[in-house]
Amino acid sequence: MTKPFDYADYIAVFNSGDDETLVERFYHEDLTFTGGTRRHHGKQGLKDFLAWAHDGVREVMRLQHFARNGDVLFADVDMDFHAVKERPDFPFGHLYPGDTVTVKFHVTYTLKDEKVAALNSMTWPPEYGVTKAPRLGGHASQKAAYLAYAAAFSNADAERFSAFYTDDVILKLPNLPLIEGKQGIVGFYRPMFEQVREHLTIHTLLADDDAIFVDTTSRFTAVADAPDFVVAPLAAGESVEVRVFVFYTLRDGLISEIRVARAGEPQTTRSPE
Repeated sequence: MTKPFDYADYIAVFNSGDDETLVERFYHEDLTFTGGTRRHHGKQGLKDFLAWAHDGVREVMRLQHFARNGDVLFADVDMDFHAVKERPDFPFGHLYPGDTVTVKFHVTYTLKDEKVAALNSMTWPPEYGVTKAPRLGGHASQKAAYLAYAAAFSNADAERFSAFYTDDVILKLPNLPLIEGKQGIVGFYRPMFEQVREHLTIHTLLADDDAIFVDTTSRFTAVADAPDFVVAPLAAGESVEVRVFVFYTLRDGLISEIRVARAGEPQTTRSPE
């Protein structure tokens, strides 16, 4: 007996970012996808398109309405796109790490043997007629937004990463005085990034609407000599890594408090002779 198409399950897999599983589980071999001026045939054609569309961009569905009549399903979706790398060619505008754009999609799915055999989508202009969720929280889109925040921070883009903070945010780093306010944090990191860049690698991310916890590795790379760097003295080209646990308190979807604890000893990589 053919298993009925489960749209809630489809959305969960789509929002996980696992395009391979999505296409294999929910799409028919005899597939046609039409979106705007694009048309792709077969599972591999859809996989190739998704690989391009999702290169450095997490796409997350927030379903508004849907209805099914026989083998046709219609959905009204607010789609959030979260950038973790620069995408000048992105169809809904030039994106930088940390950017989010929301686009209204109207989608029809035609089913064959309870698999999607035809997918047709149309869009409204970016940010027109859409709902907006709080920036950070427990939803898949809000977790993806945190990864965009981490990418903006790793890109030393103070304007973008500070947009995730409340004005009165506080930051507690090991062995340093409390840093207060959005501008206080920007004022701390901006001169640091002129000497040392910090790249975040996220190992574990747990989030709900009140808090975020991450297990991450911070890699600090000197772009100029930094003999007084607080983690370890660095010469230009040298790096030091340290495992840290970071706890963020959220208020209305923004970060209001950051507390960082080291989870290991710093490991320094010397520059080549």
